Amino acid sequence: MKIGVISDTHGFFDYKLRRFLENVDEIWHAGDIGSLKVADEIAEFKPLYAVHGNIDDAETRVVYPRVLELRRENLGIIISHIVGYPGKYSANSGDFLQKKPKILVGGHSHILKIMYDKKNELLFMNPGAAGISGFHRVRTALRFNIKGEEIEGMEVGEWDK
Repeated sequence: MKIGVISDTHGFFDYKLRRFLENVDEIWHAGDIGSLKVADEIAEFKPLYAVHGNIDDAETRVVYPRVLELRRENLGIIISHIVGYPGKYSANSGDFLQKKPKILVGGHSHILKIMYDKKNELLFMNPGAAGISGFHRVRTALRFNIKGEEIEGMEVGEWDK
């Protein structure tokens, strides 16, 4: 299964992201989608599994939860917008770390970060920001394969704002 991971689109989903994500089976969005219109656009392109972020409006928050739990192949996955990162998790992260996911996806920081968390035995991913709003200088997204309990072929897409 090939997965695409994005975050912080802030209402922006362009042909560069489409091209990078064209061969994935599904897209995980770690919040700050920007609007239901953009979420629908992404969902029409590929199956979308998303959470809302702090900039998303009430309508988006009704459709997309704060925390999303998935199971792919033999891996438990948790996606939430504000999670911090290994060693500096946010206060609310304890709730879902207790569930022992093998993949934890967060957004919010606009900073691409992929780390193995030895303490919690999980792979942490923040795909950075795929949109054009915010302080980041480079737009980023991730894609990788899941085979059984293995995560393989991690790729980073980068584009100028």
